[in-house]
Amino acid sequence: MLVLNNISLTQFKNYQTRNFLFTERIVGICGPNGVGKTNLLDAIYYCCFTKSYFTRGDSQNILHGSGGFRIEGHFNLQNDALKVVCILRETGRKEFSVNDEPYEKFAQHIGKLPCVIIAPDDVQIITGGSEERRRLLDALLSQLDAAYLQQLMDYNKVLQQRNGFLKSLAEKKITDYKLLDVYDEQLARYGDTIYQKRNDFLQSFLPLVGKFYTQIAGQTEPLALTYESQLHDCTFPTLLQRLRQKDCIVQRTSGGIHRDDINAQLNDQPFKSLASQGQRKSLLFAMKLAEFETLKQAKQFPPLLLLDDVFEKLDAGRMHNLLDHVCVQNLGQVFITDTHADRIRLHFDNLNIPFQLMAL
Repeated sequence: MLVLNNISLTQFKNYQTRNFLFTERIVGICGPNGVGKTNLLDAIYYCCFTKSYFTRGDSQNILHGSGGFRIEGHFNLQNDALKVVCILRETGRKEFSVNDEPYEKFAQHIGKLPCVIIAPDDVQIITGGSEERRRLLDALLSQLDAAYLQQLMDYNKVLQQRNGFLKSLAEKKITDYKLLDVYDEQLARYGDTIYQKRNDFLQSFLPLVGKFYTQIAGQTEPLALTYESQLHDCTFPTLLQRLRQKDCIVQRTSGGIHRDDINAQLNDQPFKSLASQGQRKSLLFAMKLAEFETLKQAKQFPPLLLLDDVFEKLDAGRMHNLLDHVCVQNLGQVFITDTHADRIRLHFDNLNIPFQLMAL
């Protein structure tokens, strides 16, 4: 089991100093908008991923007028006590440690405390561009496979270098492509491995998403999910050679696994344009539940589940199906925020499970 017992925040977002003690497996966090419900969930996410779910830069999470922040969480993982500390110094340096042992590389922590979050803007995973779906896929695979995370980081580093070189070709009128050949070899080496891992993983993951979609929707619908990649049809070196002239013109790498996508269709039509709001939300929650179930099976214990303002996103029937699965059928710790304490209490009373209700 993975359990968060308490967390303390110092100068983090809207919190000057605050300590939270969690006494039940199911935790409801209620209060009006702006009091810090989402910020509390983000602090928990920090403990699991060494970074924020909602902002790219750490400095954006410092309390206004302060120089840095500190998060300390106390967990139990399979009967072992873990003290997780994240500090952002006034110098901008970030430190992350477990049981007072600092990490040399933050990536070493990913997967130790598995976590799944569902937030209001996550609907972009369904309606937005392919980068949103790749982000979900990469976050999941990185928690399952440390080697995947390292290969992805290496790929992105080479991709950035290759794009920089493509821009310099035009600016400096370079005609020697030997360095581009080196970048191509490195990009293909990392990219091929990532492609194979994604392809193998999605063969079982996408049917699981479909299963949860049917469960949440309460009926069978003609939903089809497929993995799209330019590497389905050719090798990575061949793809880069085929697109080299175009890349030199547009000054960026136009082919590769950074263009992969998960395609959804309903009645053989694009899901994004045909699906109702309820269907879009059902697919989002199905993807997240499949992520949750995959982590649970791989780790042999349920991940933490963070549900931010989900009551506004699903009707009563779909919400009951969701909560029954994550709160009753699973034994993992769940944190749920809502503006209405009565609504949280009603849902959990109907499920007949003990819960802690915190007012902010």
